[in-house]
Amino acid sequence: MTRPPLDPPAPEAQERLATAIQSNPHNAVILERLPTLRLADVWLVAGCLFQTVWNLDYGRPATQDIFDYDIFYFDDDLSYDAEDRVIRRARALFADLPIRVDLKNQARVHLWYGERFGPGYPQLRSSADGVDRFLIECTRVAARRVDGALELYAPARLDDLFAGVLRPNPLNLRPELFAAKAASLRARWPFLTIAETDA
Repeated sequence: MTRPPLDPPAPEAQERLATAIQSNPHNAVILERLPTLRLADVWLVAGCLFQTVWNLDYGRPATQDIFDYDIFYFDDDLSYDAEDRVIRRARALFADLPIRVDLKNQARVHLWYGERFGPGYPQLRSSADGVDRFLIECTRVAARRVDGALELYAPARLDDLFAGVLRPNPLNLRPELFAAKAASLRARWPFLTIAETDA
């Protein structure tokens, strides 16, 4: 399924997201250092961003209960060895941080996704394609620094993100995986609401 055109989030919503993201000190350091890896189409993505928002909204420390910090990049070299070299470089770059940093080359996700999570996952064309296929719609967020300025990728439902509403993503409908992911998130952030169908 191709990505439909989407209206960008309102400027005030983007500003709220940007402020939250950068209030997590680990996010701030990763975003500052990430360009030094010189990776194509590289973004900080997923839980470390939206979970920071929920922590702040719930009155908790920005870093609480964030299991890892995910980085997406896109490299046409589909070999495991090439990805492993990047992982080792990143491990060294972020070794002083008390967190787990996880890198994935989005060009090769289709090679292993089906075996782990079930068939039907397409070959991606960019890191944004990977973000677009997160199981939960409002969690499709990514950030990076370009020439020092923060750039966000947030294709839809920032209103749901701020309200804590979890909906299945129509671009990657996997009900059992969605239910497990949503339950895991709500166990850590009890105010979240699980909406089984899109509104």
